[in-house]
Amino acid sequence: MIKAVIFDVDGTLVDSNLQHVEAWREAFSHYGKELTSDEVHAQMGKGGDQLMPVFLSRHELERFGADLERLRVELFTHDYLPGVEPFPKVRELFERIRDGGMRIALASSAKETELERHQKNLQIEDLVDVAICADDADRSKPCPDIFETALARLDDVAADEAIVIGDTPYDAQAASQAGLGTIGLLSGGFTEEVLRENGVIAVYRDIADLLEHYDESPLAALTASTA
Repeated sequence: MIKAVIFDVDGTLVDSNLQHVEAWREAFSHYGKELTSDEVHAQMGKGGDQLMPVFLSRHELERFGADLERLRVELFTHDYLPGVEPFPKVRELFERIRDGGMRIALASSAKETELERHQKNLQIEDLVDVAICADDADRSKPCPDIFETALARLDDVAADEAIVIGDTPYDAQAASQAGLGTIGLLSGGFTEEVLRENGVIAVYRDIADLLEHYDESPLAALTASTA
């Protein structure tokens, strides 16, 4: 029986992937690394601990990795976060899920302050049971730590009793390692082909599309089949 739905946030609930791309590009450029938008976007869904090693050597990571990450956070918080918009119909989907008797968790590589701001802007604070941020796990996606932490805080919910909703292949990879299935969304800029190659069980355009087709979705089917 599906008892809980675990949501990624950036690119899934809020339209922020391109802003994150630009903040990372600026931060890397400050340290002499000129990257294209496509190069950085291909890594969206990862936290800094998993993203930076793609572009930096071990020596560079030791020398300025922590400073680069701090700069990226500052750039995003001050220059980009104020312009991030929620995707439509998030609260309505959350209400539908709660009406079905399921609990809701957020599992994000974002910093705590970012996650709190997104919840407030989405007006979902009263509907979220558990919210996991980057500080709550040792490793970010595609490692399973963030989803495993969310499961641990959802009392009496096993991996086969929860499902993930995310927008990147790294959500699906992390979920799979944690024993979770994933519904994929195209709202983060990854193609359906890429998402399916990484094991998602269904793909929707965005949150609004999933809500529109809720009755035919895995959310309804997996709940009804065990009711």
